[in-house]
Amino acid sequence: MLFAVAAFGIALFAVTLWCAVTVLRMKDLPGWRRAFPLVCLLAASAASAFRAAGVPEVAGAVAFPLNLAALVVALSEMRAARRRGEAPARG
Repeated sequence: MLFAVAAFGIALFAVTLWCAVTVLRMKDLPGWRRAFPLVCLLAASAASAFRAAGVPEVAGAVAFPLNLAALVVALSEMRAARRRGEAPARG
């Protein structure tokens, strides 16, 4: 069971990192919107480091919501960019 939880955590981190880097490479967004998912992911990783320091409450309360926020924001930015690219030109 522990292996399955670890595999899920690693997969979630990898997907979130890939999405955050993809959004970071979008040149048509303002800088803060490009960096926001990556900043959330790095903050979640820092909060998870508190678990190793003996403060698991911070990791439990902050890390997963920040990971989830990074993933949701990155996916919504990717989806919005896809919609902008597929929209027919008016004029």
